[in-house]
Amino acid sequence: MTETNLLQGPIHDVHVELGATFAPFGGWEMPVSYAGTVGEHQAVRTAVGLFDVSHLGKATVAGPGAVAFVNAALTNDLGRIRPGKAQYTLCCTPEGGVIDDLIAYYVSDDEIFLVPNAANTAAVVAALRAAAPEGITITDEHREYAVFAVQGPRSTEVLTALGLPTEMEYMAYADAEWDGRPVRVCRTGYTGEHGYELLPRWADAAAVFRALAEQVEAAGGQPAGLGARDTLRTEMGYPLHGHELSLEISPVQARAGWAVGWKKPEFWGKAALEKEKSAGPRRTLLGLKALDRGVLRQGQSVLRDGEPVGETTSGTFSPTLKVGIALALLDTDADLEPGNEVEVDVRGRRLRCEIVKPPFVQARTA
Repeated sequence: MTETNLLQGPIHDVHVELGATFAPFGGWEMPVSYAGTVGEHQAVRTAVGLFDVSHLGKATVAGPGAVAFVNAALTNDLGRIRPGKAQYTLCCTPEGGVIDDLIAYYVSDDEIFLVPNAANTAAVVAALRAAAPEGITITDEHREYAVFAVQGPRSTEVLTALGLPTEMEYMAYADAEWDGRPVRVCRTGYTGEHGYELLPRWADAAAVFRALAEQVEAAGGQPAGLGARDTLRTEMGYPLHGHELSLEISPVQARAGWAVGWKKPEFWGKAALEKEKSAGPRRTLLGLKALDRGVLRQGQSVLRDGEPVGETTSGTFSPTLKVGIALALLDTDADLEPGNEVEVDVRGRRLRCEIVKPPFVQARTA
């Protein structure tokens, strides 16, 4: 999509009122920041932040045996969870590339609700529809629900003030109501902090967001945009599709094998991923922490003794650590490991970095 025909979420006018700056992302016009990315980042780490991520896709797989069908398609094992739980999983090609990473909500044995990335929703829906047996329907519900993320150590206070449920374990969800409006509340997030993601109906989005924003402000927090979302997830080493996962970057290379049900009899890409796992990937994802002043970005060459040994996949300035950080795919035959020093070519300047194993900041999701 061009910047002239970007899609807008259900509360675009609210973001305008809040003074947001916008940028294109995944085909959508997204709020990047309101009062400044660093302040929004720090609000999430110390109090609470409110994100509108309604651009994320939504799809329902329904019919007799829906769970069995999805389990035979996506990588993670739905047998590990139960109704009322959600699971991070991957949709792969037969070659082991990643079409998308997504969250699967286990509603019942006959219904799975999926939240894929915005730009990949159509591809995930198409792949599932092409493989679905008779009686299984896949419904694209991209504009049926909004998605709001309330993240940070004071997130529970925000939901409690609105009478929404909070006493669920990590990756569990509950269907509730606020002011007579249905809202699905899940203990998930993309920041590394204790938090929740809420899915109200698209038509109810503005009312729910305004109520959340009022309580977030009362708790000492603020709305947060795409900029803070990226710095927060990079500090945690969380992958972003198109950066750390893609059709060319497998779960094995991205250290996402924990989201693969290796003992399952089948899933898309199983043979290719098992082969790569057994042989060892040609490259692996690690973190880089700058030892010199400078900001790391995606697509920069990683060097050791002047020779290329990998490339950065994401990079930013860490507001928490006050240094440049990056995720990078490093050649396994270079025999690199955490603690080693490398250099990154930053526009012709060599920036010294230490290899670290993510996360850069300790997770506090529990």
